[in-house]
Amino acid sequence: MSEKKAVSAEALSAGYGHRAVVSGLDISVIPGEVLTLIGPNGAGKSTVLRTIAAQLEPVSGTVYVGGSSLDEMKPQELARRLSVMLTDRINSERMTCRDVVSTGRYPYTGRLGILSADDRAKVDEAMELVSVTHLADTDLSCISDGQRQCVMLARALAQEPEVLVLDEPTSFLDISNKLRLLTLIRRLAAERNIAVIQSLHELDLAQKFSDSLLCIKEGEAKYQGTPEEIFTGSRIAELYGIDSGSYEPLYGAAEPQRTEGEPEVFVIGGGGTGIPVYRALQRRGVPFAAGVIHENDLDHPAAKALAAELITEKAFEPIGMAALSKAEAVMRKCRKVICCPEAFGTMNSGNRKLLRLAEELGILEYAEGSRHD
Repeated sequence: MSEKKAVSAEALSAGYGHRAVVSGLDISVIPGEVLTLIGPNGAGKSTVLRTIAAQLEPVSGTVYVGGSSLDEMKPQELARRLSVMLTDRINSERMTCRDVVSTGRYPYTGRLGILSADDRAKVDEAMELVSVTHLADTDLSCISDGQRQCVMLARALAQEPEVLVLDEPTSFLDISNKLRLLTLIRRLAAERNIAVIQSLHELDLAQKFSDSLLCIKEGEAKYQGTPEEIFTGSRIAELYGIDSGSYEPLYGAAEPQRTEGEPEVFVIGGGGTGIPVYRALQRRGVPFAAGVIHENDLDHPAAKALAAELITEKAFEPIGMAALSKAEAVMRKCRKVICCPEAFGTMNSGNRKLLRLAEELGILEYAEGSRHD
């Protein structure tokens, strides 16, 4: 038997009035799952989230939460089942952070909005989960944007929702807090069986913290699937129309455009040691060659993206004479050789020959901090 869907929609069109911004979306999220919307700026991700959260009427189609359509649900019932953290700023004049988080309990209080002891305990628990307890008595207007994000997440969690809708929850956060917040969301989804629907701009984080992704471009769902299905081949480059650099989906890494031209510097890399040198040369606008790099080497994606010329060897094979001969020919035309590895092993021992040739030519330099056998 298939698991009950927390949120679903078929042929959903989202927009404003009768004008659709995004059309033909099929959405299905089960409890405990994290669905992330990605796509270019202006693609309509926020519009879709607002429609799921009942802040916008669907242009066409119906959104279901736990099997009930949004049209059938009273506002208080929806507020108990679905909570939202959007990018809008709330009017928080003279409200402490605890006051703001406490509003997440209003769907459970009477008309007077008086919190019970249990409600106050839920507020304290939500603030502790997001590590904002120390801000409890601070005016919301006196904290940073990043801290505000955390307070608003605590407010959403205080509602004890079945569905959590988050629009760019990592905006304004430093990398440490991005990781902490997404780890928390991931853990809460699993432990409390919450279905999470969010949008993210950080592709590397979307790849690592999502169960499924919905890729929106030019008013439609371009791709939909697991991270392993989406982050493959040229899909991300096509989704964002990347033409000023490249994107390596396996590592979730964006690289700037390579400097074209006849290589002036030859870099002997391997094992990740060449990556800082590749990027330093690219920043200075120096065309360079890299080699001999195995196709499964940590250096390979960056070298492929940034080197004007790349000499490779097949994965798991010792560096052969064909690759060495090609590398030597390119090296002889360069004014400088930079050697990055500290030592050479069995598979890349051929690169030691390149090192000796560079010494003979009098053009060898060692990368900072490297030592050699």
